[in-house]
Amino acid sequence: MWEQITTNFSFSHLWSPFFLVGTLIVIFLYIMFTGPWRSKIANSEPVIWKKKASFIAGAIFFYVGFGGPLYLISHLMFSIHMVQMAVCFLLVPPLLLYGTPGWMLKPLLARGGFWKPVKVLTKPLVALVLFNMLFSFYHFPLVFDYLMTNYVEHIAFLVILFISSLIMWWPMVCPIPEWDTMFGLKKVAYIFGNGVLLTPACALIIFADSMLYDTYSNPATWSYALGLCLQLGGPVSPELYSQFVPMAPLEDQKLGGIIMKVMQEIIYGAVLGYVFFQWVRKERLKDDEEVNRLLSSTRPATRLE
Repeated sequence: MWEQITTNFSFSHLWSPFFLVGTLIVIFLYIMFTGPWRSKIANSEPVIWKKKASFIAGAIFFYVGFGGPLYLISHLMFSIHMVQMAVCFLLVPPLLLYGTPGWMLKPLLARGGFWKPVKVLTKPLVALVLFNMLFSFYHFPLVFDYLMTNYVEHIAFLVILFISSLIMWWPMVCPIPEWDTMFGLKKVAYIFGNGVLLTPACALIIFADSMLYDTYSNPATWSYALGLCLQLGGPVSPELYSQFVPMAPLEDQKLGGIIMKVMQEIIYGAVLGYVFFQWVRKERLKDDEEVNRLLSSTRPATRLE
């Protein structure tokens, strides 16, 4: 299939050079401002290598999902579309948020006047409902087919959806320590809540008895949407449909729903494990501090001769 893709689509269509250059510039600026240029930002602190690796990985996955081959291939098959959704909205945001130091983010929020809106939108209940509502709305058949065949509206909605995914992940991976007020069981419940709210959309796709999306079942609509994906690069022949859809459209649709649910469970499960062990670690440290405090208070004072 990859040979067919490289034969029918140019390098720029697959790799989006301008998007790639923009990603490399962002990574370069991040490395410099967390390294040699860190002194230019007030109250800056050293950034551990794990956070740097997380941000760089998030930026790379962001490029792959929105500018690399995955973006184009997601227009060929619905199952790949759901892989792209999982990468862009469930994997990239926590990597970027974990890798962004709070001291870097504070001046940007303060200068743009975003403090109050961010505080309101990142309240757990608001963040939980906002992303899952927008994600489900995006995959409502009429909305989905409309967006996939209208370039400007599609890009605008993807931007909104990505911002909402950052908001959704914020309570779990808050980059500003003093704003991180959700701990332990609250974070565990929040993760479970996300899994529950995303399930209906996946179930609708998995158990549908007919095709929901004209974009992936009608060759004419498919070719038009693909032409828009190529950055308004012209129409694509509907005859290519049979070459790039190796399975029945309904099977591809069901597979897409399964992929989304499985990838969601894997990512949420990994975050859940991290949150749980961090919680256990904090509780142990508290217990150790309490034991040491009790021992020091009961220890007899040394008398001076």
